[in-house]
Amino acid sequence: MIRTLFCLLFLLPVSALAQTYPALHDVTGVAANDVLNIRAEPSGSAGKIGALAHNATNVEVIRTSGSWGLVTAGERSGWVSMRYLARQPDGDYALTRTLACYGTEPFWNLSITQGTRATFTAMGGDPVQIPVGLLQRSANRTDRFVLRGGAMTAIIARAACSDGMSDREFGLTIDLLSDARGTLYSGCCSLTGN
Repeated sequence: MIRTLFCLLFLLPVSALAQTYPALHDVTGVAANDVLNIRAEPSGSAGKIGALAHNATNVEVIRTSGSWGLVTAGERSGWVSMRYLARQPDGDYALTRTLACYGTEPFWNLSITQGTRATFTAMGGDPVQIPVGLLQRSANRTDRFVLRGGAMTAIIARAACSDGMSDREFGLTIDLLSDARGTLYSGCCSLTGN
């Protein structure tokens, strides 16, 4: 009984501290005349592949490895020290954020402003504006969401994703069904902030 109670008390803080990614962060603690280096590997001795401004905001951390966070650096991803990133107090990002989603072969993109509109553009096509509501969480999973609007249904999930064309990693996947076209598009999404 005592051992069970001890285990429960020990695990409680760990689960309370568990954080869900992707999530938006702001750079903090970097001097105004300096930058936060983005490195090829999660190590201070790894090569630099980019930098974030001392006051950068809406930095998407895709996942973490120890004290390092994976972020986007152009067409690739790299690592920054989490010591210099402050997580934004966002509650449930699925209900408060805008998303940018992409797919290849054929190329398409979807810009989502929850509760307002989504703009879908297929390669060679004109942008189509679609009124949308808010992402709705799955009834039995915390990592899956649905977004409906007009003749479009999107399923977005927290999962590792690659666009297949770059070395950039994403933390969200999307399956987008266009009822009007009868087409299923699959791709990746990133958080873009408000």
